[in-house]
Amino acid sequence: MTPLVRRILGEKRRVVLPLAVALLVNLVAYVLVVRPRGVKAAGATNRAAVAAAALRTGERDQAAARALVTGKASADEELNDFYEKVLPTSHEAAIRMTYASLPALARKSGVMFSRRTSEIDKAGSQKNQKLGHLVMTMVLQGSYEDFREFIYALESAPEFLIVDNVLLTEGNPNEPLTFTVTMSTYFRLRGHGA
Repeated sequence: MTPLVRRILGEKRRVVLPLAVALLVNLVAYVLVVRPRGVKAAGATNRAAVAAAALRTGERDQAAARALVTGKASADEELNDFYEKVLPTSHEAAIRMTYASLPALARKSGVMFSRRTSEIDKAGSQKNQKLGHLVMTMVLQGSYEDFREFIYALESAPEFLIVDNVLLTEGNPNEPLTFTVTMSTYFRLRGHGA
């Protein structure tokens, strides 16, 4: 220490000593009280931010779950409407739906209806199955353009028919083309909404 500082400390000891004690008390209070509370407050702020982020994530998940439930309910409703309004109610109704309409559609399109077979597909038959599968095969003759018109009219028809396969057979040059069309439809089985 320099002589000047010693002299000031010696002469002003009454003032310097309480200031030094107050400074030491402030330093101890900062280390033991203020700093830990500041760290604790910062931790609480961080925990609050993490909790707020978790809350937002939870709200997003809840909204997604509600949308999923709503979407599933809507899909179930649409599927039930499809079963009730579009699908034939029985095997007999499926046959009736196609028996007169397919030959009439062929005549309207300019193709000649030769023959038709139909059978119930038993391959996927299960005890608790809700739908039956009717497979029909039609043999038609005519020009390619008329057949394209028939397929367009078939796919545009209100009846629920699926074109599974089309086989084109070319005969002699003077004979019309022969088309074998395999199509199917589904129908409700008894005991499942029929």
